[in-house]
Amino acid sequence: MTDALQEFKHQCEKALEDALKKSYPDWTSKLPRLTIPSNMEFGELSSSVGHEIARQLRLTPGEVAEKIKKAIDTKTATLIASIDVVSGYINFRLNYAVAGSSILDAAVRENEAYGNLKTTTPLKVSVEHTSANPSGPLTMAHARNSILGDALARLLKARGHLVNRRFYVDDVGRQVSILAYGYRLLNKPKPEGKVDHWFGRLYACTNCALQVETTKKKLKQLIDEPANSDRRLELQRDLDEWVGIAAELETSDKQLFQRVVEAVRAQPDPEKDIQEIGRNYERSEKEAATLVREVSNVCLHGMKATLTAMEIEFDTWDWESELLWDGQVQKTLSRLLKLPFVKTDGLSASLDVNAIVEAYSLREEFHLSPNYEVPSLTLARSDGTTLYPTRDIAYTIAKFIDSDRVINVIASEQTLPQLQIRLALYALGEREAARNLVHYAYGLVELPGMKMSKRRARYVALDAVIEQAMKKVEETMADRKEELGKEESEQVTRAVALGAIKFAMLNLNSVKNLTFTWDRVLSLEQNSSPFVNYAYTRAGSILRKLERVPDDADCSLLSHPLERLLIFKIGQMPEVFAEAADQLKPEEVANYANSLAEKFHEYYEKVDVIHSDEQVKNARAILVRAVQIVLRNCMELLGIRVSERM
Repeated sequence: MTDALQEFKHQCEKALEDALKKSYPDWTSKLPRLTIPSNMEFGELSSSVGHEIARQLRLTPGEVAEKIKKAIDTKTATLIASIDVVSGYINFRLNYAVAGSSILDAAVRENEAYGNLKTTTPLKVSVEHTSANPSGPLTMAHARNSILGDALARLLKARGHLVNRRFYVDDVGRQVSILAYGYRLLNKPKPEGKVDHWFGRLYACTNCALQVETTKKKLKQLIDEPANSDRRLELQRDLDEWVGIAAELETSDKQLFQRVVEAVRAQPDPEKDIQEIGRNYERSEKEAATLVREVSNVCLHGMKATLTAMEIEFDTWDWESELLWDGQVQKTLSRLLKLPFVKTDGLSASLDVNAIVEAYSLREEFHLSPNYEVPSLTLARSDGTTLYPTRDIAYTIAKFIDSDRVINVIASEQTLPQLQIRLALYALGEREAARNLVHYAYGLVELPGMKMSKRRARYVALDAVIEQAMKKVEETMADRKEELGKEESEQVTRAVALGAIKFAMLNLNSVKNLTFTWDRVLSLEQNSSPFVNYAYTRAGSILRKLERVPDDADCSLLSHPLERLLIFKIGQMPEVFAEAADQLKPEEVANYANSLAEKFHEYYEKVDVIHSDEQVKNARAILVRAVQIVLRNCMELLGIRVSERM
């Protein structure tokens, strides 16, 4: 019996069903779901059926529950130890003498595989995440995307799905065109330091210089037009802001900034040149294609180094430009233009998405409120160039060629475009794609006192956060550096630092904004990776002192309340994991690991394993080993390596 708790649940449900047939044969409603009581002193599973029947028959829940209890036959239910009625609830207690051995044996025997309950319907799943444009380093804004996407892919793969981790290189658009323009203006200088950071500075300097010069020209044009005083005030505010940003950039890299400003000022029409780079790149014209690809590849090299440091890998690197170059975007646009929902004006085109909703009666299927009108989607500009949603539709169709399900890890602010894409797919006849395209939304990462903006070079690079995390961990471990030795100390520092960053991004519901503070991220006393890792390390410390874990022991001797609670929690892992994978909720695994760690810390403080009676010690050794296995497995599912020592 590899899943004793599922069998226990089955026995409780069967006992209830049989008892209801005897005690209330006329009651045919579905049994309410069994739940875990908030206080486990009442038992391990509880049923509210007494309340359900009492409400219908106008009886008291207590008398209904007592009648059902008397009708329950547990002769063949080996995992039910006893049944109690409390406040009208029927509570079932687990037979730990039987279940304990089964749960702990499964955990120790299955080891790395424990908890990874396989699905009976494996799918081919594409998980697209990170997908930053190559115009600078990965920032804390990208970090949550990368970490969530990686955890989702790991959960789904462990569940038995065939997972393809995809990075969509967003190399088409204004940001990359501005970067390529600045790079060409300076005659393609050799980057200094980490390449993506240098390109990030170059992009910010070029963009700022453009904004200052463009805004000055607009102001000059309005200087003699009194009717436009409000517009002049607005432009002056914009100019003042960009001048302030220019001062910041000049302070951080004076030489680069001044070179860019002088080069931009010397050009007759920088905006025209940038638009030309963008258009020519979309058309794959040789000069623009060579320039933009050079910038993108070099910048991407730096981003890949950051991802490698974070131990995040991809299977497929898809380039947005290639969708244009090989005709996929044009083919998709041609299909869209044939729809009756498209309005054209010359080369420009827009899709009436709300008309699609009404034509196919999709409000219920797409969870749209009766009064919500979905805005139209612009498919092509007046010059015939496409916008990113059009390219995303083409990309989605391409992903579904080898996928049953596609998960896009994209910020919550992109909820509308993702909905528009799904509805466009539906109108194109790509019904299964529309139904199986999942927008995995996540909230912003907030750093106290800072508003991030890549365009304004106001961001915190992920590399800097990794470096700072390692420095902080190193400081806390200074007194152990000599004991661990240089190599192990560095390994421990990196593992703890990376784990702390990842866990902080994963232990909160993804749609909520996350406030990143070091006190919480590196805490040993609350919901954090170091807190969980410390429990794992403590378990390892006990096992090292014991020197061996027996192959077998009498687990019925584990009678301490905390031991029973730990056994129950260990038994919960397969169900927690399966639900987390199926519902795309990595935070469930993180919170479960934290809860198990919390109870083990309490056990470590209150129960003496080392000096117990020999038979009890053997049973406790198996329990400690099982806790260690489950903590490690949970963290690995989240992409976190636990450290043996801290």
